[in-house]
Amino acid sequence: MPASIPSTPSLRHACAGGLILTGLGLQVLRLAGLPIALPAVSYAFWLAVLLLWPDLKRGNRLQAGILAGLGLALALVAAWGFDAEIAWHRLLDGNSYVVAMLVGVSFITLIGTRQGHAAPPGSAVTGRRGTAGTWLGVHLLGAVLNLSTVFMVGDRLRRHGELSLPQLLALNRGLSSAALWSPFFASMGVVMTLAPEMNFTTVLSLGLPLGLLAGTLSLLDLSRRFDLTRVAGYSLSPGSLLMPVGMASLVLLFHYGLTPGLSIVSIITFLLPGVAVASNLPRGAGWTLRRVRSHALERLPAMRGEIALFLCAGLLTQGLSALIAAATGSEWQLFAHFGAPQAVASFLAIVVSAVAGLHPIIGVSMLASMLELSGSRQTLFAFVALASWAVGTSVGPLSGINLSLQGRYGVSGGTMMRHNLGYAAALSALVVAGIVALDAWL
Repeated sequence: MPASIPSTPSLRHACAGGLILTGLGLQVLRLAGLPIALPAVSYAFWLAVLLLWPDLKRGNRLQAGILAGLGLALALVAAWGFDAEIAWHRLLDGNSYVVAMLVGVSFITLIGTRQGHAAPPGSAVTGRRGTAGTWLGVHLLGAVLNLSTVFMVGDRLRRHGELSLPQLLALNRGLSSAALWSPFFASMGVVMTLAPEMNFTTVLSLGLPLGLLAGTLSLLDLSRRFDLTRVAGYSLSPGSLLMPVGMASLVLLFHYGLTPGLSIVSIITFLLPGVAVASNLPRGAGWTLRRVRSHALERLPAMRGEIALFLCAGLLTQGLSALIAAATGSEWQLFAHFGAPQAVASFLAIVVSAVAGLHPIIGVSMLASMLELSGSRQTLFAFVALASWAVGTSVGPLSGINLSLQGRYGVSGGTMMRHNLGYAAALSALVVAGIVALDAWL
């Protein structure tokens, strides 16, 4: 896990945080209809990444650097080797929408107490019930609060002693499986950007039950392999569900009622920061400004790893798409038809690449750049992408969740991978069945 930003940020960190906040603000103004070009948003995020580049862990710098270098090289080959006209000023726009959404989601930590906990803690229980509570708590709260929920729940469990392997596995699987359906996850943001014609309701109706089945698989697996009698778990309190349920309801209200012309990614981008600011205003404008300033100077620069990864993966997608279009006249596709066999092969390939150490966004982005899909096929692609993200991040030793658990609680990514292989295989079998059923239904 990258080193945290100092309590008194340097000028470089302060400038980077200001640029990230500026990028979010510009994107919100674009959504409001102001004539602001997308490159202005992208440049703000990229400049912030450049300022924060020295603070990235070596592995993150290497992976992000390779993605960006390949993307730029592919665009140059398309321009010089095939005389393609490249819109260079738009080359950095890939995944800017997703990064803006991620930054917007981060403001959810400003809703709640002075410490920023957006949900009241639950109580600790033991045994199978406690382990099930840990999975469910991280799954439901993490569907909105993302990675911060793992630390909130994990730190609470650590009051009873250092976290055991069953607890760590429950934290890992509870969060990663939320990628199957949560509209607040980066996975959904990426998918909605790559497949804008996907049917969200269809994906949700399949992804949500599959997420719950992932929890059942986890509990059966952990109960079989470990003695959970004295393993402390997390018990949700009714109040802890109020905020995530309320936020999800607001998003759906805007999407289907107030602003049906905006995508869910766009709605989350402006809605969550707006709700966060509004929730602090009763304590005064000065209090609100101080909290936003603290968030911009401390929390936003700490997002450097994920921002860099998504931007560089977006650049790779742009470069690869440009080269394929230039070399084939926009006629070549990886698959002539994207049906169940092709979808299953794509899913398995992305999961295998995740086990090898690549983030699923790389496989998902590359797959999207090599396909030309209609509306119903985009829905199938979306499910494949979300499922491969959920399985890949659980088992991948270099995924964000496993790196975070390693940095916070000392468990190695290799250990998490080995103990998640059986779970990943069982969940993959369910995903394959889901792909076949979805293909037949579309």
